[in-house]
Amino acid sequence: MKFGIIKERKNPPDRRVVFSPDELVNFKNQFPEAIIKIESSDIRIFPDNLYQEKDFEVTEDVSDCDVLFGVKEVPINSLIPNKDYFFFSHTIKKQPYNRKLLKAILDKNITLYDHETIVDEKNARLIGFGRYAGIVGAYNGIRAFGIKFDLFNLAKAETLPDQKALIQRLRKHPLPYIKIVLTGSGKVAHGAKEMLDAMKIKQVSVENYLTKKYTEPVYTMIDVLDYNKRKDGQTLDKYDFYNNPTEYESDFEKFADVSDMFIAGHFHGNNAPVILSKEMLQSHKCSIKVVADISCDIDGPVACTLRPSTIADPVYGYLAKEHKEVPLSHPAAIWVMAVDNLPCELPKDASEGFGEMFLKHVIPSFYNNDANGVLARAKVTEKGKLTPRFAYLQDFVDDKE
Repeated sequence: MKFGIIKERKNPPDRRVVFSPDELVNFKNQFPEAIIKIESSDIRIFPDNLYQEKDFEVTEDVSDCDVLFGVKEVPINSLIPNKDYFFFSHTIKKQPYNRKLLKAILDKNITLYDHETIVDEKNARLIGFGRYAGIVGAYNGIRAFGIKFDLFNLAKAETLPDQKALIQRLRKHPLPYIKIVLTGSGKVAHGAKEMLDAMKIKQVSVENYLTKKYTEPVYTMIDVLDYNKRKDGQTLDKYDFYNNPTEYESDFEKFADVSDMFIAGHFHGNNAPVILSKEMLQSHKCSIKVVADISCDIDGPVACTLRPSTIADPVYGYLAKEHKEVPLSHPAAIWVMAVDNLPCELPKDASEGFGEMFLKHVIPSFYNNDANGVLARAKVTEKGKLTPRFAYLQDFVDDKE
C-alpha cells in the first residue's frame, strides 16, 4: 500500500502535518512493506530536507498513492478522484461553509475518513489536537491577563518553538493572587491543566475555591455537575446530565463571582445549558476579567464569545452591560481570547503528538484487516455515497442552498 503526506493548501496557512519525519521512521519500521511519499511543501513545520534525510521520497506528485493524509480541508480543485483521504473535513456537523466540499468528495468518488470520526467502540475520540489547544489556550489566557494589567508582556506562542519554551516564559512571570476556574475533563482541559501545574499554580477543591481567600494564585478544575444543577433539585450522576441536558440549568454563577480568569476547556453537547450567561456577566458580583475560551463555540455556552479571534489578533474586548465588542482599552472590558485554531501556534509539538496517536490507533488497521473496526467507523463516504453511519448528512448534501 502506498501512502502520501499531502501539502496543506488552506488559507491561512497551517504548518502542521500528520507525521513528523521521525514518526514516519517508526511507521516504516513497524510496517516495512509500506511505501510512503511526501508532497513537497514550503510551509510545513518540518521542511522537505528533513524527510529526505530519513530516506523518504519528496515529490510534487502524489497522485499514485492509495491513501492521502492531510490536516485541514483540501481545496476542491486539489482533490484527486478515486482516492482515500484523511483530513478534518468540518462537514459532519453540517457546516454550511463546507457543503460544496462534501458534495465534491462524493462526486469525485473519494473515500473520506475524517480525523474527528476516528473513534473506539464507545465512540471516544482516538486522535486529535485537543491537548495542544489546551496548552496554547492556557498560555494565551495568562498572556492576556499579564498585558491587561501591565504585569508582563509574553511573546506570542507562535513565535516560540515548543511547549517547553512556553513554560519557561510563564515561569519567569509569577501571577498575583488570582483565582482561575477551568472547565472540562477531556484532552483540552488537561492540556490547560499541564500549563497551570507547570507554573506551580496550586490546584484547590471546588469547596475551598468558592469559600476561601488565598495568598497565592490558585485554580480549580470543574466538571459538568460542578457547574450545572437539575432544575428539580435532585442530585444524580453525570450520565443523567448527558442523557437529560434539558433538565439542567447553569450553576456557574458562583464561580463567576469569585474568579478572575475563566479557562473554558469543556465539551458542550447539544441542548446543554448555557454556562456563562449574559446575566451572570452583567452582575455586579461577577469578578471575571479574562476569558480564555478554548472551546470557542460562537453564540454558545460562553456569552462573551461573540466571534472567533485570530492568531494575529487573539484578544478582543467585551462590554457586559451592552453585550457587545469594545476596544481592549475600554475600562470595563472583559478580555476574551477565542482563537479557534490554537494548535497551529504549536505546530511542531502538535504534529509529533498527532503522528504518535495516528500510528498507534489507525495505521495498524490497514494491515490487520481493520480488526478493531477503526476504519469502518471513521469512513464518511465510499463509492460516491455516504456510509450508513453518516447517512444523516444526506439532506445536507441534497440541500440546493
